[in-house]
Amino acid sequence: MAGDLPDSNGAPTVAMVAGEVSGDLLAGLLLGGLKRRWPGLRSFGIGGPQMERLGFSAWWSFQKLAVHGFNWELLRRYREIVGIRDLLKERLLKQRPDIFIGTDAPDFNFKLEEELRAAGIKTVHFVCPSVWAWRPERMEKIRRSADHVLCIFPFEPKLLARHGIAATYVGHPLASVIPMEPDRAASRLALGLHATAPLVAILPGSRRSEIKHLAERFIQAAALMRSSRPELHFVVPVVPGFRPAIEALVQANGLGDCVTVVDGQSHAALSACDVTLIASGTATLEAALFKRPMVIAYHQNWLSWQIMRRKRLQPWVGLPNILCAEFVVPELLQDEATPRALARETLAWLDAQDNSPERLQSLRTKFEAMHLELQRDTAKIATDAIEKILQS
Repeated sequence: MAGDLPDSNGAPTVAMVAGEVSGDLLAGLLLGGLKRRWPGLRSFGIGGPQMERLGFSAWWSFQKLAVHGFNWELLRRYREIVGIRDLLKERLLKQRPDIFIGTDAPDFNFKLEEELRAAGIKTVHFVCPSVWAWRPERMEKIRRSADHVLCIFPFEPKLLARHGIAATYVGHPLASVIPMEPDRAASRLALGLHATAPLVAILPGSRRSEIKHLAERFIQAAALMRSSRPELHFVVPVVPGFRPAIEALVQANGLGDCVTVVDGQSHAALSACDVTLIASGTATLEAALFKRPMVIAYHQNWLSWQIMRRKRLQPWVGLPNILCAEFVVPELLQDEATPRALARETLAWLDAQDNSPERLQSLRTKFEAMHLELQRDTAKIATDAIEKILQS
């Protein structure tokens, strides 16, 4: 039971850890469902503003864990992050919450979950790591760490069950947020974009390393497309801190009159566009839910690429292709991600509107089926699963 923190009207006490912005959003959604079930619920740990809005007590900000990839920043901050984890574990072992929920951030959460579970605290991991795509060795780590895994893709519980891991498919939260029929005209109006001009959304990523490796390639590809199709316009949603760098690239490539750079608003940009040139990651799933054709690209430093390439289990890296189990959209990775190749594949989607509309319709049909499969009442299903764990 909940040790030093007495419950309120029978409500459980819940410790949570969320890493980076996406984890804060997911944990906030889950916390909303838990609060509806147990209005007196107490929650604490590591989180962000979405969680705090629901009464979460953040002992540390989620930004403390926001380090990505195999890089020197991770090595530099390793001791700080491990120190936070040790302090958090010590505090949780004293206060003994009814349950611990680790949201994403597997490299931080699995070790913590394993130690809390060994001490008799129930543990849940929200979002199955992509062990079906790469790093399969983490499967044993999941089995040791989590009493239960909440999965956002439908094939994951069966895969986990083969390794003795209990799991529940809860649907993907984005599928309930993004409309089945996006309003392209309204989105263009909201962004101040031309109502009818062909529009390409350029999404080079939200991390500094992605901007470093992809932004220049994407903008150079836009310049090549513009030279071939002068009527083209582009919209680039960016994390505010990266806006000066993106605008400098736009001006350097002579695109100031046809590129609109906006702070955030990636959903509006995807809704407004005809096609998107996009960095591999969650944004590709968002593009699929908006039913937009896309060209997926990725580039990283040589060492990170060699590590990832050797650990890959599937021929695809983009989520739409993984979920469809086929190359429904092009992927251009590492040395293949040249500006000329990116421009060629993106223009091919625009040309398909006139030359092969059946290709676009086939893609839309696949994306609609994907949307329906992922659309669930995530907060309720996850809360039901957690209630059963608490009662077990």
